[in-house]
Amino acid sequence: MGFPCPLLYDSLYVTMSYIKAASSSIFAPWLACALFLVSAPLLAGETVTVDIQKYKFIPEEITIKVGTTVRWVNSEKRQYHSVWFREAGDEDSGYFWPEETFERTFDKPGDYPYVCEPHEKDHDMKGVVHVVP
Repeated sequence: MGFPCPLLYDSLYVTMSYIKAASSSIFAPWLACALFLVSAPLLAGETVTVDIQKYKFIPEEITIKVGTTVRWVNSEKRQYHSVWFREAGDEDSGYFWPEETFERTFDKPGDYPYVCEPHEKDHDMKGVVHVVP
């Protein structure tokens, strides 16, 4: 039968020829699946990535819209890190190791400074998320 949703199998499969073929009733469920996968991120809000390398948040400062999720990705080879919004009164994220991530969705406008708790003093590891309406 094949893979149930071509977008999950190979994003290159969604071409103009696929769209033309979608008018056939046999392709209607696949088109519905494709539309869902394309629109789902818009419904849930955008996700942006902050990379962690060499004891730095890259970028250190970002500006996002309300409803956006920020994903911090630890790209170090051996070192753990954390994300702590101390000024907001949040708990530390806990340590996350190379290739692990931490996410937070921002639902209110404002400036959200954060630090890596174990490396704040020795490496001045900090960043800011600016959230706009």
